[in-house]
Amino acid sequence: MKSNQSKRSLLKFAAASACMVVLAGCASGIKHQEMEASIPTLKSGDGRIYFFRSSSMMGAAIQPDIRLNGNVIGASKPGSFFFVDRPEGSYTAATSTETEKSASFVLAAGETKYLRTSPSFGLLVGRIVVELETPEKAKAELPSLSYIGEPLNR
Repeated sequence: MKSNQSKRSLLKFAAASACMVVLAGCASGIKHQEMEASIPTLKSGDGRIYFFRSSSMMGAAIQPDIRLNGNVIGASKPGSFFFVDRPEGSYTAATSTETEKSASFVLAAGETKYLRTSPSFGLLVGRIVVELETPEKAKAELPSLSYIGEPLNR
């Protein structure tokens, strides 16, 4: 009898620990709608690239780095967003777990692109897919997401 209680207690502890790990990986912080006014304007010749991921428990523990033209610029975390400003040109954004998923695009000066990262099933582990999103859909979702980028100069 005591053995079954110990096993149940251990299982409850393991489940609670797993939930804490997943929740710790989720974004928390200032929401887009609270910081929107402090986002700097673009410098001449630059465009802006937003990366965002919806809040979802599916694949929450999978949080790979996001690379832009091979350089790590952030991570794909549930419920979060960040942005980078870059000169006009051609770019490839990518994430990788067991395979690499990428999206290529051209950024014009003064333009804003929105890239959604989202979990997908893989053979051994989940994947995070990167895809261009329409400005309308991205702008509808951004207000509820938390900023995880570099501190902004105010």
